[in-house]
Amino acid sequence: MILVGVIYPILTLPGMSNDKTWTSVRGQTEETDEISTEVIEIHMKSDKLGSKVWFDPIGVYIKPGQTVRWIVDENVHTTTAYHPENNNHSLRIPRGASPWDSGFLFPGSSYEVTFTVEGVYDYFCSPHEVAGMVGRIVVGNPTGPGSKPYDYFKNLYDYFKASREPESWIPVPPAAQEAFPDIELIMKDKVVHYK
Repeated sequence: MILVGVIYPILTLPGMSNDKTWTSVRGQTEETDEISTEVIEIHMKSDKLGSKVWFDPIGVYIKPGQTVRWIVDENVHTTTAYHPENNNHSLRIPRGASPWDSGFLFPGSSYEVTFTVEGVYDYFCSPHEVAGMVGRIVVGNPTGPGSKPYDYFKNLYDYFKASREPESWIPVPPAAQEAFPDIELIMKDKVVHYK
């Protein structure tokens, strides 16, 4: 059973925190028995001066097996999973899922990833992470490291001692932490746009 989202005009949800930098697009869903092959597009954007950069939508919900395509509209960006294999960033995708790093993408280019492991996937743009250019994808059930607090790994040294030392992982910068949309909002509305 697959949920197919339909996007409606932008609404600001009551009760949203004033310090967040996103709003929500309320989705309406209908059920179907067909497997969704819909490719979800996320645009990589910037103002003319490059002083404001963002992914839009910043949060999406998809089913396992669906593909996400990032498209560069302006500036130069990457889409990079929070994973120790990506310059020792903290793990914020499901264990067992393959990390990705697009490398630098220029206007007009795109990059695709197909998600098969359920969980929360947090990602960032390498040159703009400290400016808060991050995004979140929920695949099926919202579980895994991406659903935990940003500093969850600080007490996991013994568990990872044989391979990697989580205490050395690079934490998510404060501006990026502030930019992530809440998982609950993604689950409710399926698509959350940056404002």
